[in-house]
Amino acid sequence: MMRLHKATLLGMAAVAAIPATAGAETIRLSPTAVSSLQQAVDTAKPGDELVLEKGEFFGPVTIGVPLTLRGEPGASIKGNGKGSVVTITAEDVVFSGITVSGSGSSLEDMNSGVFVAQSAKRAVVEKSRIDGNLYGIYLHGAENSIARDNVIIGTGEGRLSETGNGVTLWNAPGARVTGNDISFGRDGIATNASKRNVFSGNRFSNLRFAIHYMYTNDSEISDNISTGNSVGYAIMFSSRLKITGNVSDGDRDHGLLLNYANGSTIAGNIVRGRLQPISRWDERGVRSQEHGIPAGDGEAVEDKTGMRPGPDKCVFIYNANKNRLRDNLFEGCAIGIHFTAGSESNKLSGNAFVGNRNQVKYVGARYLDWSEDGRGNYWSDNPAFDLDGDGISDNAYRPNDLIDRVLWTAPQARVLTSSPAVQVVRWAQARFPALLPGGVTDSHPLMAMPARKEQ
Repeated sequence: MMRLHKATLLGMAAVAAIPATAGAETIRLSPTAVSSLQQAVDTAKPGDELVLEKGEFFGPVTIGVPLTLRGEPGASIKGNGKGSVVTITAEDVVFSGITVSGSGSSLEDMNSGVFVAQSAKRAVVEKSRIDGNLYGIYLHGAENSIARDNVIIGTGEGRLSETGNGVTLWNAPGARVTGNDISFGRDGIATNASKRNVFSGNRFSNLRFAIHYMYTNDSEISDNISTGNSVGYAIMFSSRLKITGNVSDGDRDHGLLLNYANGSTIAGNIVRGRLQPISRWDERGVRSQEHGIPAGDGEAVEDKTGMRPGPDKCVFIYNANKNRLRDNLFEGCAIGIHFTAGSESNKLSGNAFVGNRNQVKYVGARYLDWSEDGRGNYWSDNPAFDLDGDGISDNAYRPNDLIDRVLWTAPQARVLTSSPAVQVVRWAQARFPALLPGGVTDSHPLMAMPARKEQ
């Protein structure tokens, strides 16, 4: 048997440890000189940087080598209308600064502008314009992948429910979606069956849901802005989330919806409603109850100018338990907060409910105190006094009475609200609290709206 000297073995080990990218090159590609982008990618070595010069290249293309594909301003890849335009299958690929268009139209086949396969761990898709594709970016099981600082524009055609999402994430632990501008698709970000994800600093407009969130635990949703969508943030069947610093501005049905969402912190968010044309509730045939999202219940009615407040509900809590809501602003909605379906052990403090037509809708017989450690919430319609000057109202705040419960369970009774009998019942309840039914009480309401960072 041949014996190798120890120094020889060490030398061989050192050679083996040299990265495969040691001889990596930067290769410039011109659209007039490259007959096949796929061929150029296939002949590249691991670690190479391919730079697309200004002009149009043609897909589809699959990146099966760990490399960087970067575009100079004006560089684009156009698909042939079938399948995905760019598919990434290798680990550690960086795709940057390229306009992508021309995907196929099959939802079942997940046709995308950029499709990142499960094998493509640590892929980065950044600084690109993903325009007019069915799905924008699809992170399909790609662990620790990143989609950041992209402009993603959907097709803007047909029913929103029949288009794709801006960024879709399925079973991609550790993936991050940050700093993207997403519009004209079905959902801005749709995630399912994942964990340890971060969705931060994104902007959403002209969508069904800004974020559609299902079965994704131990994750963060922070500093996003949703404007003019059907629903802002639909958080479903997920636990242990940090939902902080987000804005819903002029969404239609719900600003924030928690449906079977448990053990989460919801802090420092803003939901702003505004009067919107009644036509928004019928446009493009979209209703937010699709995929199990409860719809707006239509309690808000249009005024004489054909406008009505939206969202219908700033926040809707449906069978969501052990959450903490603090220091949020819920303003200008038809209903400030709708709380229902057995949601238990939630804590609310430091929130501001401002100018909502109905501050709270709670249908139930239990008594709930929405204050924590002697600090409640601010209610703009609370005619309170603070004789001792401690910033806490001298009297508890109750947003609803027995008549409210009757109207919620039997809407036809609205015709009786101005009757003398109803007025007598409300007068009696105001003077004899023992007559009040179970429901929400804030035992330590705040006298002033808490200071917050404007967003």
